[in-house]
Amino acid sequence: TIGFGIMGIIHAVAEEAEEKIPVDTRPVISVESLVAIDHQIEITSFGELKPLESTELSAQVSGEVLSWNENFVAGGVVKRDEVLFTIEADTYEAAVLQAEAQISLAQATLIEEQARQQVAKREARNLPQSQVSDLYLRKPQVISAQAQLKSAEASLRIANRNLAKTQVRAPYDALVISRDVGTGQFVSTGMKVAHLNNIETAEITIPIAGFDSGFIQDSIQNIVATVRTIGKTNTVREGIVHRNLGVVDQNTRMQHLVVRIQDPYGIENGLSIIKFGTYVQVKFACKVIKNVFIVPQALVTNRK
Repeated sequence: TIGFGIMGIIHAVAEEAEEKIPVDTRPVISVESLVAIDHQIEITSFGELKPLESTELSAQVSGEVLSWNENFVAGGVVKRDEVLFTIEADTYEAAVLQAEAQISLAQATLIEEQARQQVAKREARNLPQSQVSDLYLRKPQVISAQAQLKSAEASLRIANRNLAKTQVRAPYDALVISRDVGTGQFVSTGMKVAHLNNIETAEITIPIAGFDSGFIQDSIQNIVATVRTIGKTNTVREGIVHRNLGVVDQNTRMQHLVVRIQDPYGIENGLSIIKFGTYVQVKFACKVIKNVFIVPQALVTNRK
């Protein structure tokens, strides 16, 4: 009985196998015509916005701090040549007066020696040539008086320069990072007084992979780049590719380009601010490849 049951099952399975519908396993192929085009290559990279220059500002004359600019605080923005703080100027004003007095004395001495020289020249006409020397014609005395006048003029120039330096000015449009002086404090020559970042120009150093470097033009200067912030709000600014750093990183084997943007804090152009330290996306156009075919990315990704 058991044997007949097994045979029945085998017979039923065999009949089911015979009744299965055959499956067409041939691949489905779709055909799409492609047209050769000239394709503009664009490179996208990322980097951090940094100031073109950062200055440790120092006092160039000594004296007591009398006052400082209300914007001369950490986070403050100051304009080029704006007075940051003032140093007591009495001593330097007196030095200017002394230098001016020395110039007057030197001018008087020179005029006197030149007059004596003219007298000596007239007298020398009646003397034998052998008795007429440079000393008799007062040439050394005139040269000495001229040198004293030049020395006095140099002293006046230094005195005026020192007087001007009692008003410490911003070397460029700047973001104040730190201020290290206060009213009543005595500063000495060479003492650090502030840390400033230049906000007239900013730079972004971006890496370029080796396989992308072949698409970059031979002359990269002044190529327009688009700089975009990454975050909840996207700020877009125009930049310029300024230079190639000229080395290949030993660890990553990448080259690095430097992109500049003007007025990142919008002081002059009124555009949206991009702050230093912001991580940004940089995109710029490269070479044009002629007679190429564009294949949909999905076909490459899915290996179709």
